[in-house]
Amino acid sequence: MQLTQRTAGAPVTATYWMDHAWLGTHVEPGVTLDVADGRIAGIRTGVEAPPPGATALRGLTLPGLANTHSHAFHRALRATVQVGTGTFWTWRELMYRTASQLTPDTYFDLARATYAEMALAGITSVGEFHYLHHAPGGTPYANPNAMGEALIAAAAEAGIRITLLDTAYLAGGFGERPNRHQLRFSDTTAEAWAERASLLKGDDHTLIGAAIHSVRAVPADQLATVAAWAEEREAPLHVHLSEQTAENDACRAAHGRTPTRLLADHGVLGPRTTGIHNTHLTEADIELLGSSATGTCMCPTTERDLADGIGPATALQKAGSPLSLGSDSHAVIDLFEEARAMELNERLRTHIRGHWTAAALLRAASADGHAALGRPDAGVLEPGAPADLTTVALDSVRTAGPVPRLAAETAVFAASAADVRHTVVAGRHIVRDGRHTQIEDVPRALATAVAALHG
Repeated sequence: MQLTQRTAGAPVTATYWMDHAWLGTHVEPGVTLDVADGRIAGIRTGVEAPPPGATALRGLTLPGLANTHSHAFHRALRATVQVGTGTFWTWRELMYRTASQLTPDTYFDLARATYAEMALAGITSVGEFHYLHHAPGGTPYANPNAMGEALIAAAAEAGIRITLLDTAYLAGGFGERPNRHQLRFSDTTAEAWAERASLLKGDDHTLIGAAIHSVRAVPADQLATVAAWAEEREAPLHVHLSEQTAENDACRAAHGRTPTRLLADHGVLGPRTTGIHNTHLTEADIELLGSSATGTCMCPTTERDLADGIGPATALQKAGSPLSLGSDSHAVIDLFEEARAMELNERLRTHIRGHWTAAALLRAASADGHAALGRPDAGVLEPGAPADLTTVALDSVRTAGPVPRLAAETAVFAASAADVRHTVVAGRHIVRDGRHTQIEDVPRALATAVAALHG
């Protein structure tokens, strides 16, 4: 059966033929997709071979993936933080040392290479939780947004979309001044943060959002200022939430309530807000997040790497909190790994298999992630949606064997980022046959950028 869907408007600028496409509910063989003005202009099924002039995408083509939570500079920590033992808090000291080395130029180089790695992994949009604002010691750069603009430029060169979540990070803890490392994160007050963040500009590939680093880093009486800034702009608002039990204990000691309750009391929760991690929650916390439609971004690899714990993802989703996924500290950049880890972690916790279908996990890695980043029209292969695609090989040593109708299960439970063959953003072929089309040697770019910080 042939199904044709088309929108009227701009002329077609590119056509892609997919030998298998994930259409949200099933795998469809032989699909063409037309692009006009960076969006999907039409889709036709039942096309057995590539039409003249069409670019063939062989494998399983999915909507482009959304990396909802990233700290680009953490990519420089890969492997170096795996030496010895410790906790989240000792890991944080190593992270501070790397942060202290960055300048706008070295940050651009590192982020450009990191975002290129994301493109190679099928990621078409990233949420960058950005708090490295000022020079060491806290002195603003001549351009107060030099670091944020370096990230925006890096994403543009790597060919992916970015939601820059400019982060308020004002205190070193409850009632504590920033330490010497944190001074470059701090604008001193939420009002000063808002003034600087208001200077940032978006474009076709860039959205500007906001973030509260955590309840320990933004004094309670300033939370509402950040929330109001995001509300006025209808912008996404993200917040690290209850990643560590120590944060919960300190919040109760300072305010007599949980971090979730504190955020609720100051107007932070809501459908444009996403809590990052949401690991150590009470039943009342889960109800607050779900009833307000506040999202949850799970980062399973980082949460395992830092020994955070396993968050109550199933309970949160049942309560009404949409789930998305992030690579966070970039111990690996692989959203297929994050998707299956969320399911497999829950199996370990409950001794029960099958909490989410492959379709649900792909939605967390795409449509719900894009929505959390302020792009609710993305993450689907439908006319009118952004023409953002990723194609996974079905003939690698990891993916060969299963029948094509199980390609979604294959992608989630067997594939890795190494199986991504094509990435298309706004109709442009960013990754072709496993190679980045704009950055010739991504591994070398990564090695050079990391060496500049560790040299």
